[in-house]
Amino acid sequence: MLIRQAGSTVHYPRNHIIFAAGDLADRIFLIESGYVKIYRLSTDGRRVTVGSIRSPGELMGLAETLLGTERTCFAGAITDVSLVIVRKNKFEELLAVQPVLAIKVAKLLGARMREAEAIIHEMVCWQAPGRLALMLLKMGERCGRESASGIKIGLQLTHEELANMVGTSRQTVTSLLNTFKQEKSIAYEGREIKILDPDKLAKWIM
Repeated sequence: MLIRQAGSTVHYPRNHIIFAAGDLADRIFLIESGYVKIYRLSTDGRRVTVGSIRSPGELMGLAETLLGTERTCFAGAITDVSLVIVRKNKFEELLAVQPVLAIKVAKLLGARMREAEAIIHEMVCWQAPGRLALMLLKMGERCGRESASGIKIGLQLTHEELANMVGTSRQTVTSLLNTFKQEKSIAYEGREIKILDPDKLAKWIM
């Protein structure tokens, strides 16, 4: 892939901050392995997730790098990650000579704009149970491993991290996960969540 040829590979451990708000946006990142969350800090210091989890094969840091502005968000490694880093000038050179890549980037940015609009709609229109159920189903699609007994989400997320992703309190998330567990829509395997009944979980979104 052209991006890999133009960049250099780095490795970061779980919980490492890959970039922070206020950093100069002078590079883009291709995730080779692992998962990354994009978040902002609220006025009281809470980490508020402002986008879906970024998965292997995805680009991140695009919009601000192309604009040449400072970062407004943080990117934190949820797991150990491997990334290809490409400097802004090199990436722009690639876009100039590879129209197919430029079109892919434009489509990706468009899709993320729609995704952000959907998240705003969910926050305004749905209660916490529906937002958490939808988040679990999305993570099952993006990060899940299917088995005969269900879909295992391969991320060891704390209740605090889940609360930040759906805009509610840790106590509310703990209570809702217990409810989902009691109705047998989810189960725990160690610290990982397994979705046992996606249809039952989806009813919370209705």
